[in-house]
Amino acid sequence: MLSKYLSSIDGISAYPIFSLFIFVPFFLAVTIWVFKLDKKFLNYMGEMPLNDSTENVEDRK
Repeated sequence: MLSKYLSSIDGISAYPIFSLFIFVPFFLAVTIWVFKLDKKFLNYMGEMPLNDSTENVEDRK
């Protein structure tokens, strides 16, 4: 039933292409950004939930 409604829309075949053109650069940018992050920052953020809340407040000052 959904395919009947979608096939009646003019230019519907362009939407998957547009979404692919948006998704691929975004995914690549986020992947590159993650690999360029500082390892010390990642370790700090990873250990933050395990630390006492007073230590986290002191680290921000």
